[in-house]
Amino acid sequence: MLEKNFDPKTAESRLYAMWEASGAFAPTSDPAAEPFSIVIPPPNVTGSLHIGHALNNTLQDVLIRFERMRGKAALWLPGTDHAGIATQMVVERQLAAAGNVSRRDMGREDFIAKVWEWKAESGGTITNQLRRLGASCDWSRERFTLDDGLSAAVRKVFVTLHKQKLIYRDKRLVNWDPHFQTAISDIEVEQREVDGHYWHFAYPLEDGSGEIVVATTRPETMLGDTAVAVHPTDERYKHLIGRAVRLPIVGRPIPIIADEYADPEKGSGAVKITPAHDFNDYQVGKRNNLPMINILTDDAKINENGPKDYQGLDRFAARKKVIAAFEELGLLREVEKTRHAVPHGDRSGSVIEPYLTDQWYVDAKTLAQPAIKAVEEGRTVFEPRHWEKTYFEWMRNIEPWCVSRQLWWGHRIPAWYGPDGKIFVEETEAAAQAAAREHYGRDEPLRQDEDVLDTWFSSGLWPFSTMGWPEKTSDLERFYPTSTLVTGFDIIFFWVARMMMMGLHFMGDVPFNRVFINALVRDAKGAKMSKSKGNVMDPLELVDQYGADALRFTLTAMSGQARDIKLSTQRIEGYRNFGTKLWNATRFTEMNGCARAEGFDPALVKNTLNRWIVGETARTVQSMTKALDACAFDDVANGLYRFIWNTYCDWYVELAKPILNGADEAAKAETQATAAWALDVILKMLHPVMPFLTEELWAQTSDLGAARAEGMLITARWPDLAESLVDAAADAEIGLIIAAVSEGRSVKAELNVPHSARPPLLVVEANDAQRAVFEANAAVIAQTLRVSELQFVASAPEGAIPFVVNGATLALPVAEFIDLAAERARLAKEIAGHASDIAHVNKKLGNPAFVANAKEEVVEENRERLAESEAAKAKLEHALSLLEAVV
Repeated sequence: MLEKNFDPKTAESRLYAMWEASGAFAPTSDPAAEPFSIVIPPPNVTGSLHIGHALNNTLQDVLIRFERMRGKAALWLPGTDHAGIATQMVVERQLAAAGNVSRRDMGREDFIAKVWEWKAESGGTITNQLRRLGASCDWSRERFTLDDGLSAAVRKVFVTLHKQKLIYRDKRLVNWDPHFQTAISDIEVEQREVDGHYWHFAYPLEDGSGEIVVATTRPETMLGDTAVAVHPTDERYKHLIGRAVRLPIVGRPIPIIADEYADPEKGSGAVKITPAHDFNDYQVGKRNNLPMINILTDDAKINENGPKDYQGLDRFAARKKVIAAFEELGLLREVEKTRHAVPHGDRSGSVIEPYLTDQWYVDAKTLAQPAIKAVEEGRTVFEPRHWEKTYFEWMRNIEPWCVSRQLWWGHRIPAWYGPDGKIFVEETEAAAQAAAREHYGRDEPLRQDEDVLDTWFSSGLWPFSTMGWPEKTSDLERFYPTSTLVTGFDIIFFWVARMMMMGLHFMGDVPFNRVFINALVRDAKGAKMSKSKGNVMDPLELVDQYGADALRFTLTAMSGQARDIKLSTQRIEGYRNFGTKLWNATRFTEMNGCARAEGFDPALVKNTLNRWIVGETARTVQSMTKALDACAFDDVANGLYRFIWNTYCDWYVELAKPILNGADEAAKAETQATAAWALDVILKMLHPVMPFLTEELWAQTSDLGAARAEGMLITARWPDLAESLVDAAADAEIGLIIAAVSEGRSVKAELNVPHSARPPLLVVEANDAQRAVFEANAAVIAQTLRVSELQFVASAPEGAIPFVVNGATLALPVAEFIDLAAERARLAKEIAGHASDIAHVNKKLGNPAFVANAKEEVVEENRERLAESEAAKAKLEHALSLLEAVV
């Protein structure tokens, strides 16, 4: 007999260990099996499981378990990313805490050895946490972006692209983190709203005939100004175009140029141009051949290009000095308070500087063309499809990709410099020395580039490097292209696009056939989770409290294609109760002798109730298979919920009780076998979403009746049930019973009929077939609807509430249990209250200023409130209409 409750705490680790030890996570070696593969978005090796990971990996696991059960060679390939800047930061902090030692004190080799040491001790945290979630990855194939194989692939790609002139050195503007003294990618830049100022500075015309006023939030950058721009059609300044201003403090003349970047409607209409320290100004500088003067050192101090008394000053100290100088010169025209977005490093917290520096670049525009075409032609499809627009927008406007980072932890760039600065790009130092020998005619000392590659470079190779490329491995042949990628919208450009470019260039084919973009998990009110708000939900704490299955089911059920997920503990608790409901239904079937029968054929059942559940089960299998094929995860979970909770537990089990307790032994035996068969199918369908509970029930009930030949549930075959199992006559008969009970319950609930009241259910009008159904099932209808009996009458008596189900007219005489007049008054009052609330919210939502300025979650909350009020009002109006129809 099953235990009274399922205990996730003891079952989950035991079941996972059983799966892993059995080899169930590896794809079948059957050469005839159709391959299905997913590569995991590699989490940072420094990371801990957050709620976004929980969602993303739950959805991947749902797919991989489903396809594994379908008999496919299902590979879910796991691994972690070396996470250059994040990992280096963790180890540097540890060194500082241990003895105030910096990486530069240690030297490069010793520091890297220390990072590997940290990785060996702490790098497996997140993969162990994924196991707790139930992730059925093939851990025997686990990869790391800095392992030997992937490192060789990275070097080969870099060298190949360089030889193809698709990687090159260039001096361009980058996001510069002065704390880490490295270029960083856009995704590592966090825009923070801060209070600041616009300082309005007057730049005197060189001939002394007047001035132009410009405004800036970064006064120190004026030391690097090389022009003032005005719009070519701005009548105020047309006569000044081509003339010059004298740059205060610095003293050099700079030209007044015409450029459409200047907006006549903003400020004075004139803008200072600092090409080396602003991304927009950089483009203006390139268009107008302006000098690009970098005024900052790597750690954001004023360099030798600044005035002597500014050199060595920190940028913010220089800012104060510049403002004071303008005030002293009488050239500070206005100080305007503002609140604006300032870029910060997401790891360092430092203000990011646009910085002109020599870096390595990939010619992304050339590589992007085949990647754009592949999505245009449908070789890779995005789900939801609207994300393709985002992909195209980014790819068609792609800029050169800066791939060098001034860090130590990562893939060191395979480039060596000769004594004259000549660069030799090769896969090994020996090959670089051979190339240098050929160039110079003798051996010369070489110095390897100090920089490492952007982590997105190595992760861009992930779908094929993890399968053994550049070797021609059996995994590559069998599993590339991968089937589906599940990832977040925020890395479509940073990761998905790079994988598309690299996969097509080096493999000649797309890296995946489908990209499913999962939603963002927000808190219960729709606000984005953040530590500062205190609304972060830790998935491991949720697993501890509710079990992994409840969290997985919640995330799957809420993964609609058009909305973010509003996660609440109440939802998770509700889905834990769903698991308990199934556990209890299984205990009920056990206690009532329900067991699978040898040779049971669902097509041969005779009893109407059993024919009905067989058909409903077949329908559900077909709809679940279709939904899983389409990545319609919410349809999967919600369909399973309805079928298991409502159809099987509430209706089938309830309606089967009279048969199981009755004297007809043949009907009883058939019902016992049918209940067990349907339960087996339920466990198979639910397994991809709730693997632990279902595997435990499968194992615990395996000795009931005929022994299972399928072994563990994880490797059992997905059910395949024919449409022919659906029985229209059984549907009509059981459907009538369910409709009568459901509508009767609604009437009683809407009219506040006391729970203890037991009016009769009156059958007023019904055709012969319906009458026969009501007569044959009178006892079970009376029991489930909680009425005294079924009566067949020619007309409804006074005080009865009539209602129609499937064309039959029924009635409940409730006048003796409720005050009809008082109930009408109550309903009218509540309807008026909802009408007032609806008007109030409609007024808010009809105000464009409210919708534009209120927080996104507040607007959404009002929309939900409106929908709830409208639904409640409609329900109350229906109840009032029932009272108006009282005989």
